[in-house]
Amino acid sequence: MTRYRPPRPRSSPYITPVGYARLQTELTHLWKVERPQVTAKVKEAAAQGDRSENAEYIYGKKQLRQIDSRVQFLSKRLDALNVVDKPPRDPSRVFFGAWVGLEDDAGENYRYRLVGPDEFDLEPAYISIDSPMARALLKKQVDDEVTVGLEDAEQTYYIVSISYE
Repeated sequence: MTRYRPPRPRSSPYITPVGYARLQTELTHLWKVERPQVTAKVKEAAAQGDRSENAEYIYGKKQLRQIDSRVQFLSKRLDALNVVDKPPRDPSRVFFGAWVGLEDDAGENYRYRLVGPDEFDLEPAYISIDSPMARALLKKQVDDEVTVGLEDAEQTYYIVSISYE
């Protein structure tokens, strides 16, 4: 058995200004607040003596590795991202950052925003620009029909609104 994991597929390098600020805030918090606190705890645990059986020391070192890993990821990712802060030239079509209103065959209404893969979240109904739903919606207009292939079937939606707030 191996620990090999295939590389993650490359994700789109786009992000909204709010998403960029959130990632920047997380990076600053990890580097300026959390890491110094954990480092102090590890230093105190190391001062207690035998490190091989010191659970506080071992756990603290593990936390430091996790924080450093996340800091490294965020640093590289923030450098690679393109902040999209302007609406597209044609606001009647669906592009990155759009709020899209959909209606399915049963008459249910949905509203999603197309955002970067680093900021998608189900709570405010943000979907990643790399998702099958977003790919199906790209460049469509109001009253267009969109078919999205799900795991077990296909679902058809009708675009009822597009806005860039």
